[in-house]
Amino acid sequence: LILRGAPGTGKTYLAKEIAMELTGGNEDQIEFVQFHPSYDYTDFVEGLRPILVNDGQINFGLQDGIFKKFVARARKNFEDSQKSEELLEKEVSVQESMTEFFSNIEVGVDIFKTRRGRKFTITSVDDKHIIISFPENPSDKDLRLNLDELRKMLESGQKFDKPKDVTAFFRKPFNSRTYSYDFALYKEIQAKKRVATKADIRPEALKKYVFIIDEINRGEISKIFGELFFAVDPGYRGRAGEISTQYANLHADPDEKFYIPENVYIIGTMNDIDRSVDSFDFAMRRRFRFVELRADEHLELLTSLENKELEDDAIQRMAALNAEIANVEDLNENYQIGASYFLKLKTLDFDQLWTDYLQPLLQEYVRGMHDEEG
Repeated sequence: LILRGAPGTGKTYLAKEIAMELTGGNEDQIEFVQFHPSYDYTDFVEGLRPILVNDGQINFGLQDGIFKKFVARARKNFEDSQKSEELLEKEVSVQESMTEFFSNIEVGVDIFKTRRGRKFTITSVDDKHIIISFPENPSDKDLRLNLDELRKMLESGQKFDKPKDVTAFFRKPFNSRTYSYDFALYKEIQAKKRVATKADIRPEALKKYVFIIDEINRGEISKIFGELFFAVDPGYRGRAGEISTQYANLHADPDEKFYIPENVYIIGTMNDIDRSVDSFDFAMRRRFRFVELRADEHLELLTSLENKELEDDAIQRMAALNAEIANVEDLNENYQIGASYFLKLKTLDFDQLWTDYLQPLLQEYVRGMHDEEG
């Protein structure tokens, strides 16, 4: 959905209200971003970003953008809501075992061995990776293991007797260097794995997640969304719209696909008088429903002034101003002023509102008209 209209019609306010209604007021299920001309794919989806490593040096690593992080939360909820109690019980058991294992090791001190006897230590663990180093070969670079791969091995219930079994499990044509270490950690955790109690199981309800893009037309849409044009389409939500992102070759699993689940809702706002509206990507236009907000709508915004006399006066003045704007030959109702401008009367009087906000906006209208004529 894209809310479009004149300035001050409460588009952003309404977008947030819709989001709160859809999510039951749970802000954890809402994300907000404002596009601007320099916003790009790296900010939105993923890209190389500077990261601080153990020795204090700065390297570049692949980082998820705000939209991809948001979709990951929604996707987890969607997938968890489809799982059976038996599967949830298995996952909880594995997660508890992994948490207990990594909590009880002494980072950088405890020694583990591969099947061939190579020693390694765990130097850090985050929500995606396990970083290991080699005390007997300190010149060797640290190695990054995929935490999710280890989790999948444990959840599978399959028996792994050697690293080649890991290769076969992930259907790889050749043995990855990391699988020897995955196998070693799998054996360690499996030996201490415990069964989750029934009380630990909490079947998850399907939730709605709302992503708000304020001033969506001000960004270069094709540059920001990239191949997500396809995945955003409501007709290709879920695995039917799976795509490989631009940096897929840098993922721990290069075959990993990205999709937007059906419980994600995207709301954009668009100011009709912004010149960037004309260049808004047609491919994106047909994927959204456009709803116009007129300047004389949503006057209920003004009830927050908590002064009925002031509210009535504001509505009268706004109507008179908009009537004059509509009478200007080169302007139209898209240039009329919405109610949210008059919310500034909470702290300003009408004269200050006129000189500091409304008059400069109208002067910009006139200047724009002359620029177009020139």
